[in-house]
Amino acid sequence: MLKFEELRSFLDEKADQYNSPDFIENDPIQIPHRFALKQDIEIAGFLAATISWGNRKSIIKSAEKMLDIMGNSPYDFVLNHSEKDLKPIQDKSIHRTFNGEDFSYFIKQFGRIYKENESLETLFEVKEQETNFLYAIERFRTNFLETEKHRSHKHISSPHKNSSAKRIIMFLRWMVRKDKRGVDFGIWENIDQKHLSIPLDVHTGNISRKLGLVSRTQNDWKTVEELDVAIRKFDEKDPAKYDFALFGLGVTKELL
Repeated sequence: MLKFEELRSFLDEKADQYNSPDFIENDPIQIPHRFALKQDIEIAGFLAATISWGNRKSIIKSAEKMLDIMGNSPYDFVLNHSEKDLKPIQDKSIHRTFNGEDFSYFIKQFGRIYKENESLETLFEVKEQETNFLYAIERFRTNFLETEKHRSHKHISSPHKNSSAKRIIMFLRWMVRKDKRGVDFGIWENIDQKHLSIPLDVHTGNISRKLGLVSRTQNDWKTVEELDVAIRKFDEKDPAKYDFALFGLGVTKELL
């Protein structure tokens, strides 16, 4: 097992290696990178993150299908669509279990939210005593999802139910993390990146265990918080940069 300082410099080096514009071209983050307007970036980013499971090529293809349906102007579409525009979407297949009905539901919810808020950032603000996004994600869920149960609710995970909420955590990294590398956007001004966590999936979970960063075997919210404690010791101001290191090591299988 590497000592603390060795591990930190190893992870810093890997984060540095993978946090570069080449990362964008094979990653779902390329979808919001097609836009310049803040709201377009938010909507395209949220949709791409929501369907981010499985093969990355097929995630990107499915996200392109959604952009296409919205005429490649997500913000304009969610604000100005009519019921008639949504009808043909209902029966479309989009990505695995995320179907046309879910997509229509998301469009409606976005339309409502953007009529009341200039940015999704308002819905994710972290309050004073909070150290991560546990409560912010729940507040967002309450706002985004209507009280009436709908099949689309399952596509927005709940940390309160001990889900690792990987896709929302990834979306938050994209929006909040500020650096000069050009991968993450950092367009949300009022949320401090010190609150970010690592999006926990099979790759990042396995690598974290191999490196002794976490001991829990499930990839759930409790493990996200265990990993928070470990990585914040390396860099408390920008913990999420280690997502690049863990993900890169997972994909390249360098530690096998």
